[in-house]
Amino acid sequence: MIELKGLYKSFDGKEVLKDISSTFENGKTNLIIGQSGSGKTVLMKCIVGLLTPERGELLYDGRNFLAMGKDEKKALRREMGMIFQSAALFDSMTVLENVMFPLNMFSNDTLRERTKRAQFCLDRVNLTDAGSKFPGEISGGMQKRVAIARAIALNPQYLFCDEPNSGLDPKTSLVIDDLIHDITREYNMTTLINTHDMNSVMGIGENIIFIHRGCKAWEGSKDDIFTSTNKELNDFIFASDLFKKVKEVEVRNIEG
Repeated sequence: MIELKGLYKSFDGKEVLKDISSTFENGKTNLIIGQSGSGKTVLMKCIVGLLTPERGELLYDGRNFLAMGKDEKKALRREMGMIFQSAALFDSMTVLENVMFPLNMFSNDTLRERTKRAQFCLDRVNLTDAGSKFPGEISGGMQKRVAIARAIALNPQYLFCDEPNSGLDPKTSLVIDDLIHDITREYNMTTLINTHDMNSVMGIGENIIFIHRGCKAWEGSKDDIFTSTNKELNDFIFASDLFKKVKEVEVRNIEG
């Protein structure tokens, strides 16, 4: 579980995050959404330690990340897995070698054990026969699945995903969403996803926080969205005619 308590972050005297508080639970897909420039990316960077808030607390299962020393932070980061907006794979390494990379860096297991673990992770994302290929030889969706396999190689407690569906077609995006959701449940991880993909919000948004002008303007589940009276949230979510029609149908079902 990750808890945010009154986080503030400024740049050049301008507040970008203002009093952000929330709780992200284990075994759930937690989403951060908001318009470009709303502060959601800054918030994610604060949570993973790339930026440091001026005020507040950031608790990882009760451990205050902001009060930790360098060694403690380094140890905690070994409990984190990351999926980047681009798959961020090493082009000169095979798929299997990419998944083994964090194991080679941080694990004391034998080569045989590391290889077995990497292959297990590839099997888990349905890439059993792709280990010998190079990233340039596989599709964008497969590259994202390799990134997921690499992110879970060290069996992390916390999984962070930055726009995991960026650049993917809708069908492949659904596959990635379902995979992240299933792995979150299977390993009981605290998963946090930064996204602007409304299909992801409606598909796997078990806990969602909406950031508007640096503040947490709304929090709830994908089901709560349909009964929300928050104007900023509704303008953001239901900007397209398709999602407006979806909401109208859902509201009628609730009322009927």
